[in-house]
Order: sequence, then structure tokens, then C-alpha cells
Amino acid sequence: QLQVVESGGGLVQAGDSLRLSCSASGRTFSTYAMTWFRQAPGKEREFVAGISWSGGNTVLADSAKGRFTISRDNAKNTVYLQMNSLKPDDTAVYYCAAELYGSGAPSPSRYVTWGQGTQVTVSL
Repeated sequence: QLQVVESGGGLVQAGDSLRLSCSASGRTFSTYAMTWFRQAPGKEREFVAGISWSGGNTVLADSAKGRFTISRDNAKNTVYLQMNSLKPDDTAVYYCAAELYGSGAPSPSRYVTWGQGTQVTVSL
């Protein structure tokens, strides 16, 4: 089964950029859709961005459109979330999730493989 580990979080100022990485173990990474979710304190986990197993389809939450980009490098078993123009509202723990032959759908219940998360904090 695939295992994933997130990295790249940190403390930044509003307007800055961060690139999150999600590294996966296993030879079948290319058969998994990869998705980013986030969870702020006191709030439910919410979808941020997803990319299909083939890489041919990406989905972004409305809050991410125009600022975030999701991509994958199957040779490196890694999916990235490039976040630009960060806002304080983006502050959350960001999680990576995987679904076999998925489409990058936004429903957390579809995913059984999750990482431990990486903290992103955006200050004014």
C-alpha cells in the first residue's frame, strides 16, 4: 500500500509563496490520484487540489484557483502544491491523500491513504 509524507510547510507572510511536497513510497505511485486537503483549527478538513492518476486532470477548490497549482512527477514519486499569494486564511495543516485510479475528487471519504500533514502558517 502506498505511504505518503508531506513536507515544505512553514511560517510565511501574506503574499509569499510556498511549495509543498508529498513523497510516496511504492512502485505504483503512477496509478494513484493525489489530492491535497487542509484543516484549520476548529474547522472541518477541506479539499484544496487534486490530480488524477494519469496527471491529465486537475481540480482546484475555488479558494485555490488563480493562486495554487498542483502537479506530479511520477519519476520522483512526488506530488507538489505550489501556493502563491498566500493569505492568513490559508493557515492550516495540509494533508496529502491518495486514491487508486482516482480522479482527484474532493471528497475526503474516498481516500484511505493519508499523510501526517505539514503546517502552513501565514501571518499578516
